[in-house]
Amino acid sequence: MGSYFFFFPMILLLAATCYGQRFQYSRATYYSSPEGLGTATGACGFGEFGKTVNNGQVAGVSRLYSGGSGCGACYLVKCKIPTYCSEEGAKVVVTDRGAGGRTDFIMSKRGYEKMARPNMAPQLFAYGVVDIEYRRVPCSYNRNLELRIHENSNYPSYLALAPIYKDGMSDITGIDIGLENSKEWMPMRRAYGTVFDISNPPIGSLRVRIYYAISYEVKSVELTRAIPMDWKAGVAYDTASQLN
Repeated sequence: MGSYFFFFPMILLLAATCYGQRFQYSRATYYSSPEGLGTATGACGFGEFGKTVNNGQVAGVSRLYSGGSGCGACYLVKCKIPTYCSEEGAKVVVTDRGAGGRTDFIMSKRGYEKMARPNMAPQLFAYGVVDIEYRRVPCSYNRNLELRIHENSNYPSYLALAPIYKDGMSDITGIDIGLENSKEWMPMRRAYGTVFDISNPPIGSLRVRIYYAISYEVKSVELTRAIPMDWKAGVAYDTASQLN
């Protein structure tokens, strides 16, 4: 469990900046891939979820990636060209890591065009890179947190998972698992992004404990519903829980 706390000072320092309601200033651009949705898998490990969540209004970030703990965070992003930019801006979900041109956000084309006034998206795209203001905002999915078993998992010898549909403004910092009727916990390793893994996990129904940072606090919660004994790669399991 000590490894979780190695990153806590950095995470809490970032939280002190991002959880406030003040806007920060930076620049944003958009993915140049044909579908405008970023890399094939995304550095957060969300897979297809990382392209479709929030109606495809997603982004890769640079320093806000924060070693993967920034994955799944929601931001309100507004561009700063009054003629072309709306007052409402775009709410995007972090699903990837990316940097370039002194930008903090590389947005999907759906997210980037959402910043524009009606019928002004072509002019905004023509800029390529725009000045922005942004701030952290709560995610809200109106559903339970789910644990998505990564496709590279291999029952029963290797388990990798990623939490998805995370409400609120928390950052996941660690995950433990244990057999449903046992008092012992085994820490999972952050493999990359928001993917946590473990070799030779216990065989049986698995309870899950998540560590998360919110504002100036670090908390933990045992999820209500366990991962079933016969878990399968590529399946997302409803936890009957949320973190906020």
